[in-house]
Amino acid sequence: MKLPRRLLATVLSAVALGAAQAAPFEFIAIGDMPYGAREQAYPAYAQLIKQINAVQPSFTIHVGDFKSGGSPCSDEEFGNQLNFFNSFAGALVYTPGDNEWTDCHRPKAGGYDPLERLAKLREMFFATPRTLGAKPLAVERQSELQPAYALYRENLRFEREGVLFVTLHVIGSNNNFEARDIKAVQEFFARDEANRAWVRAAFDRARAINARAVVLAMQADPLESRSAWTDWPTHSGFSSLFEGTLLPAAQAWGKPVLLVHGDSHRFTIDRPFKAVDGPDKGQVLRNLLRLQVFGEQEIHAVRVSVDPEADDPFGFKPLFNPLSPR
Repeated sequence: MKLPRRLLATVLSAVALGAAQAAPFEFIAIGDMPYGAREQAYPAYAQLIKQINAVQPSFTIHVGDFKSGGSPCSDEEFGNQLNFFNSFAGALVYTPGDNEWTDCHRPKAGGYDPLERLAKLREMFFATPRTLGAKPLAVERQSELQPAYALYRENLRFEREGVLFVTLHVIGSNNNFEARDIKAVQEFFARDEANRAWVRAAFDRARAINARAVVLAMQADPLESRSAWTDWPTHSGFSSLFEGTLLPAAQAWGKPVLLVHGDSHRFTIDRPFKAVDGPDKGQVLRNLLRLQVFGEQEIHAVRVSVDPEADDPFGFKPLFNPLSPR
């Protein structure tokens, strides 16, 4: 049977429209774990990974601090955590935290040179343009896309159903902005510049692909230095990235943005950020949603559902671990 031309065009248009529909999916967010002595921390963490594997998410994001600040920063500990990451049945996306390198100078952590530990992290956890996990995802890295920032191969991005996922190397302990240590300050300014360039590239990419949403993942709580007068005091290691780059970029783009981070160890979903430009300056930035994950003694995960076609695409559900201390 031969369809009339007009009817055929209608059918083809419907097929094309259906093909363009983005399918819902789910990912899991965790961070700030495992903390503490191995005999207590490891079994609970292994249990949580088992639960995550049973859920079969599209991928899992660990937002850093894979050990506590006072536990060893040894190669052995790094190897143990790499083994945990590769025990995820799917893909594991990882961005570093401060406990893995900036805090490694502490005597309890082994008295390491932080920059040497950062180099080891990059060598062990970011050797190839792929995630970790048993079924790794191919990713784009800042080190290849922006050769001026070739050092920052931990800054990744990838796309899923029209949603752009981006990691940023932004860490607690005020983002390593430690004025009493010239090496730390130099490292901070170089990495902050790279992160700002990566944010700008992210929103350029989002426009180029007409993305439905952007998800940013990093370790630090960027509001840890806020005061009663300003969210971004001059001593904050997050002000140039957020007030100067990320918030204006999210505001100008206008579509949904989700920021996933850890550091403060309190499960939180809110909209704490304010517009920094234009007539809405000082008002809540409605398109920028924050998820702060569990952590420390709360060894739980967050299931994040994504419906790319929805006006409000993100949903959240805790995944509670029966072996968690709290």
